Amino acid sequence: MTAQHITADTVFTPAQALDHWQGHRSLTRRVIEAFPEDKLFSHSIGGMRTFAELAMELNRMAATGAHGIATTEWKELPALVGTDGPDTAPITKQGILELWDWSTAYINTVWTRLRPGRFQETDIAFGQWEGQLWWHLCYFIDNEVHHRGQGYVYLRDLGIEPPPFWDR
Repeated sequence: MTAQHITADTVFTPAQALDHWQGHRSLTRRVIEAFPEDKLFSHSIGGMRTFAELAMELNRMAATGAHGIATTEWKELPALVGTDGPDTAPITKQGILELWDWSTAYINTVWTRLRPGRFQETDIAFGQWEGQLWWHLCYFIDNEVHHRGQGYVYLRDLGIEPPPFWDR
């Protein structure tokens, strides 16, 4: 966003939004790392999904969501990753982290294609959810924070101290 596109109504720039989102992603990655491999895929409370399942939901949403916001093209993760990227259906903690790291790098790259004013446009995310793109971005972040909170509960239940939530 150039200086002429910043107005008194600008809450934050796309670069600041990206920094905020990537701060959350960095913290969520540390939560994934904190899980023992077997508990990542097996531990749940009250019938909730395992943290591996939650992390994969976030993996399926992040790079694809950034791609949609930046380009107006809403693709599924396998189509976005292609054949040269990481496994899009990993069954190990290492695989989840590799996909997470790929997504983080991809988000940083595709975000440079975001044109001024795009956050105020309306689009249909993933062909299903209509809304302004600032709302979709907030949803992606809110959803991650919500699921990371579930991960914190799981870690505490396992006797593992989660990373400090403010350390982004």
